[in-house]
Amino acid sequence: AYNIHVNGVLHCRVRYSQLLGLHEQLRKEYGANVVPAFPPKKIFTLTPAEVEQRREQLEKYMQAVRQDPILGGSETFNSFLRKAQQETQQIPTEEVVLEVLLSNGQKVKVTILTSDQTEDVLEAVASKLDLPDDLVGYFSLFLVRETKDGAFSFVRKLQDFELPYVSVTSLHNPEFRIILRKSYWDSSYDDDVMEHRVGLNLLYAQTVSDIEHGWILVNKEQHRQLKSLQEKVSKKEFIRLAQTLKYYGYLKFDPCVTDFPEKGCHVVVSAGNNELNFQVQLPNEQIKEGSFKVTRMRCWRVTSSVPMSNGPSGSSPGKSEVKLELAFEYLMSKDRLQWVTITSPQAIMLSICLQSMVDELMVKKAGGSIRKMFRRRLNGALRRSDSQQAVKSPPLLDSPDASREPMAKLSSKLTSVSLRGISHSTSANDVGANDFHGNYAFEGIGDEDL
Repeated sequence: AYNIHVNGVLHCRVRYSQLLGLHEQLRKEYGANVVPAFPPKKIFTLTPAEVEQRREQLEKYMQAVRQDPILGGSETFNSFLRKAQQETQQIPTEEVVLEVLLSNGQKVKVTILTSDQTEDVLEAVASKLDLPDDLVGYFSLFLVRETKDGAFSFVRKLQDFELPYVSVTSLHNPEFRIILRKSYWDSSYDDDVMEHRVGLNLLYAQTVSDIEHGWILVNKEQHRQLKSLQEKVSKKEFIRLAQTLKYYGYLKFDPCVTDFPEKGCHVVVSAGNNELNFQVQLPNEQIKEGSFKVTRMRCWRVTSSVPMSNGPSGSSPGKSEVKLELAFEYLMSKDRLQWVTITSPQAIMLSICLQSMVDELMVKKAGGSIRKMFRRRLNGALRRSDSQQAVKSPPLLDSPDASREPMAKLSSKLTSVSLRGISHSTSANDVGANDFHGNYAFEGIGDEDL
């Protein structure tokens, strides 16, 4: 059997024959020219070297399918992974009560089936809260880890290929919870959500919570004004004032390490307003702040590596730490691209944030809206052409997206920048030159921008 991991955590175990069955089903539905090549059957017993070669080929195959906009979003592929997840974790299909948290700590208990997928659970929570159907698409379920001070560390947005009940219970740790939060970046969408009482309450609870946890920066005078609006229960005015504050609508990540401006700097990263914000602690203890705009990232990739274990170590046996890195190539000036790396257990969540910011920008550019996007999703699979893979997550196997078009077409805009291939990774399990997310929202810097 082969282990399939999500975020370094075992999702399911599958046999070669099961994967072959999935491959044949996809070929039948989508045609041989769409589906990637599958590692061939062998008549004789495989040697250890051939076993490892097959594992690598299967990994590449699964990543290629997941990253293809048609195959990766297909019900055939997603239901295969959901079924495999349920069988691996040996959780029978039955009715259960699942607890979903709101930002203010309130618990929403929904009766679901253990085999219910993410969208079913999201709709059950929305229905319990009386959130109207056309606002469901503005919210998502996130897997979080509760920290000692009552705040949350974000693990990932729950995906179409998983069963939320199974995902959270199979971790066997009460610190892991499922939380409902808004899942868009542009605060102009707040207006849609605030039209309805329940949407307004959810947004208000999230804003209060983000202020309390210090995610949104507030000075004394603003704090006084917010307190007075809270006392008057003026929720809309409270949110309107919060929208003007620094880091409103940002997701804050746990402290981690970056190589910018120099190797080994400690950094707190926040994602929001189409940028990654860095608060870097320099070696001289000075804190420096800077932002990287998503439109200036030519591409990015996630790499994961497992350190080779040399005999007994301090960690528990059989549990090797997976090291995750997010690296992005940034247009620092008109003719200078530079790689910036963040080493963090939340690298995949960071990648999901970047991807959803890009998707939102592309939908906006095309004159679409989240509301329309969600309706289209209910009516059938999202079409790449008009949504640029809207709200699509990065790939399944902790590897970047090779399905994006090569970025060479941008060279006309950036004549002075040589758009080289992706430089080799120093990660233990090196990713190939094409294993990266090309960024459709990437914009060159003209003279007038400098």
